[in-house]
Amino acid sequence: MKVEVMKNILGANDKIAEENRRFFAEKKICVMNLMGSPGSGKTTLLEKTLSKISEKIKVAVIEGDLFTAKDAERIERHNVPVVQINTSGGCHLDAPMIQKALSSLDTDNLNLIIVENVGNLVCPAEFDVGENFKAVVLSITEGDDKPLKYPLIFKESEIVVLNKVDLIPFTNFNLDAAKEDLTTIHPGVKISEISCTKETGLDDFCDFILKKVNEVM
Repeated sequence: MKVEVMKNILGANDKIAEENRRFFAEKKICVMNLMGSPGSGKTTLLEKTLSKISEKIKVAVIEGDLFTAKDAERIERHNVPVVQINTSGGCHLDAPMIQKALSSLDTDNLNLIIVENVGNLVCPAEFDVGENFKAVVLSITEGDDKPLKYPLIFKESEIVVLNKVDLIPFTNFNLDAAKEDLTTIHPGVKISEISCTKETGLDDFCDFILKKVNEVM
């Protein structure tokens, strides 16, 4: 049965995710699972964030992508450790992938690991990797209907980044409607309005991350 197979897959993944979570807790490492659609601006957001926080805390990045190491190469320019995971067509990262990637990092010398998940609004939300919190990026150009179309990823995320807000005047994106839908799906969710190209709103996102790191340290 398809349902039973999926239950077994998630069950096996959750077991490894708990192992990861215990490991991170022992090492006092905070882990953020960064999710969002292809083109939402996850990697650019990550680059801008690293430029602001990498001098304050010790950060590493695990990059997930179907193919190529283009995103990891961008992150390497910021002088932080980075591990590339290619899923070869898989639509998400899972806990065993993260566990394997940890062997390539100096986990005794880290405060934060940022996992940039595969670009997708469905599968990544279903697979716990042992993170402390999930974050999702929604680009203005994707439309304000996405929270109701893909509610799980927004329900699971502690913070929603509305990216490319500088483009709102050139679209039919209804900011108030999007916020209302997000808070209906996830009451109390943190919403951060950002323009990476204009470099506005980034401090709000970085402050949120640093607060989460301090809770773990």
